Amino acid sequence: MIEARHLRVLRAVAATGSFSAAGRELGCTQPAVSQQMKALEASVGTPLVVRSGREMRLTQAGEALVRHAAGILAGLTAAEEEVAAIAGLRAGRVRLVSFPSGSSTLVPTALAALRAAHPGTRVSLEEAEPPKSVDLLREGDCDVALAFRYQGAASAPEGEWDDLVVRPLLTDRLVALVPERHRLARARSVAIEDLAAEPWIAGCPRCRGQLVEVCESAGFTPRIDFATDDYPAVVGLVGAGLGVAVLPQLAVESVRPRGARTVSLEPAVRREIVALTLPDLAQVPAVTATLEQLARAAAR
Repeated sequence: MIEARHLRVLRAVAATGSFSAAGRELGCTQPAVSQQMKALEASVGTPLVVRSGREMRLTQAGEALVRHAAGILAGLTAAEEEVAAIAGLRAGRVRLVSFPSGSSTLVPTALAALRAAHPGTRVSLEEAEPPKSVDLLREGDCDVALAFRYQGAASAPEGEWDDLVVRPLLTDRLVALVPERHRLARARSVAIEDLAAEPWIAGCPRCRGQLVEVCESAGFTPRIDFATDDYPAVVGLVGAGLGVAVLPQLAVESVRPRGARTVSLEPAVRREIVALTLPDLAQVPAVTATLEQLARAAAR
């Protein structure tokens, strides 16, 4: 295997015409240059220099290797500089996947702070709900996944994130959303069974599963008249008096609930918001910085 340090010695020998002059240029002794050249010749399996009296010249193989050495060493230098820039957060990229309410609340604040602190780091954003977002992370299609899981949910597999680095961000509480003229619109809190007879607007499939689970534990199955993954649409349907809904507080913060009011649910139903990455990626400076800014955004 040809080593970069040997190629640097060869170039110095070719440029200066002697081992001793090459040593002076490289800041080492003549025997050290000779030893490096012998090691390089052993690697390639053929002589690279020949002596003729007091003169030294390159063999045909030596001339060929010198020609290639310039490009190899230039490419290696460029690679070293790029890696150093990434390690120093002067460059780099992070592929972030987030669920919609996280994209509209936590992500903008985090990415603005990241850009201000490290303008050379580029972040791309794609939206996906868990578990798809977590699958994208495991498959190598993203570097950080913003995800959630409901506390105490029977549908959440035990140890589902054990192979990942989990950065807890915040606990998000579910709230009831009712039309502003609804009989419970001014209540301080409601039990989920208080809404048993209402028509429902369901959210995303994972949220819907949690909704059905909570309702069934309260003794009823919700009558879902409308289903949409779009939170503003859910709010609009509730505001128009077409039903009630249960949404995460984070989702309500991302839209303006015109014509609708939020009411606390008792007992509380909460979901845990986290940022996930792979163990190896957690050592990458740009990923570490992104996780840190997401945590700071969640703490505000």
